[in-house]
Amino acid sequence: MTIIQAAILGIAAVALAVQVKALRPEYSVYIILAAGVVIAFLGVSRLELILDTAKTIGEYIGVKHMYLGTLLKMVGITYIAEFASGICKDAGYSALGTQIEMFGKLSILAVSAPVLLALLETIQRFME
Repeated sequence: MTIIQAAILGIAAVALAVQVKALRPEYSVYIILAAGVVIAFLGVSRLELILDTAKTIGEYIGVKHMYLGTLLKMVGITYIAEFASGICKDAGYSALGTQIEMFGKLSILAVSAPVLLALLETIQRFME
C-alpha cells in the first residue's frame, strides 16, 4: 500500500469519526484506533526493506550489528510511543499520553546506554 492509500485511509477514518462523534463519541476513538493500527501494520510491512538497507550500510561503514540493532530498537520505541500517546491524547487523556511519551524517552535512554558506554571507552583509548 502506498503513502497515498495510507493517507486516504487516515482521512476517511477521521471524516467517519467526526460524523460518528455526534452520535456515539466512544466509537469515534475506536475508528481512529483501528485506522491507526492498520497504518502501523503497513509501516511494519516495510521493516524488512529497512533492515536489509541498514545491514548493507553497516557492512559498508564497518559498524557492528549491535549498534544497528540498537538504532532500530530506538526507532521502534519512538514510533510505538508516539502512536500510543497520540491515541490517548485524541481520546482526551493527555496526561496518560504524556506519561507514555516520558516512558518512551526513558526506554530510549536505557537502550542507548551500552552504545554511550562504548563511545566513552573509545574516546578514553584515544586519550591514552
